[in-house]
Amino acid sequence: MTNEHNGLTYSDAGVSIEAGNSLVDAIKPLAASTKRKGSSPSLGGFGGLFDLKACGFKDPVLVAANDGVGTKLRVAIESGIHSGVGIDLVAMSVNDLIVQGAEPLFFLDYYATGKLDVGIARDVVAGIAEGCRQAGCALIGGETAEMPGMYHGADYDLAGFAVGAVERRKILPKKGVGAGDVILGLASSGPHSNGYSLIRKIVEVSGANYKNAAPFDSSRTLGEALLAPTRIYVKPVLTALKAHTGIKALAHITGGGFTENIPRVLPDDCAAHIDLASVGSPPVFGWLAKNGGIAQKEMLRTFNCGIGMIVVVSAAKADDVMLTLAEAGEQVVRLGEIANRTGRQARVKFAGALSLGDNS
Repeated sequence: MTNEHNGLTYSDAGVSIEAGNSLVDAIKPLAASTKRKGSSPSLGGFGGLFDLKACGFKDPVLVAANDGVGTKLRVAIESGIHSGVGIDLVAMSVNDLIVQGAEPLFFLDYYATGKLDVGIARDVVAGIAEGCRQAGCALIGGETAEMPGMYHGADYDLAGFAVGAVERRKILPKKGVGAGDVILGLASSGPHSNGYSLIRKIVEVSGANYKNAAPFDSSRTLGEALLAPTRIYVKPVLTALKAHTGIKALAHITGGGFTENIPRVLPDDCAAHIDLASVGSPPVFGWLAKNGGIAQKEMLRTFNCGIGMIVVVSAAKADDVMLTLAEAGEQVVRLGEIANRTGRQARVKFAGALSLGDNS
């Protein structure tokens, strides 16, 4: 007979059920703080509930998105700054919902680690809850996985899942995007959550240190500057969509930059003509370009370069939409316009140059 007092436990294998329970208790009030109409953010069940009817939609289409934070997490881990990546996690999915005109309704997260550190995990989930509040969606559930042997030490990874809804007749992009439409740009907070494998390589070859002052911003450490959370554009854009019928398309500028993301919302016979002098790139991009020796073409297909969201709007409504977005707190610029395209012409044409400055 096996002596139960000498047998192995789950804890012996590196998994602490007690730590998991402590984390659930710690994050319950965070989830509760994201409650919205239709939600019941009570953690601990086998699934999260959401009442779509309570939201007042008449002919809704559900829109779903999922994403992670990528190797920006490595910057967070090495810097010891964890709360912002939770906002990033929410942003990367809800910003993808809004480009289809959808209002984010609820969010679920997945947190995987080798050894659960309740304090770090709580900081991450606090950021997730803040992101949900910014987006107006409810955090209705998630999963924490402690997997020794899969991750080194306290390393962790994140995945997020968002669901939204849009009235069928309001799905974006609309038909009718065409020559003469104006392209507006909404400012980013920095690289957001894209290009961090390249960013980390530049930090390495430049000899910079995440704990030291940022070369382009002496008020913050390099780690703090590079971990600036992704902007969540949901509420300002929803305000503009409700106020104006002239918005025809939106594009979230993520991995692939301008070059890959703008064509995703354009008809094949249209091209975007972008005036790069209007972009106004934050100093971080100048530092990256200089210290990495990165050509402008590579910058434009890797980073957002200072514009996290574009808005395609009819020329007659452009000024009104700009005003509404500015009043909602966005920095808005005119990036260019839509033009006709034939044959194998480029889907995005650039004029001028990025203003990257001299950031050493």
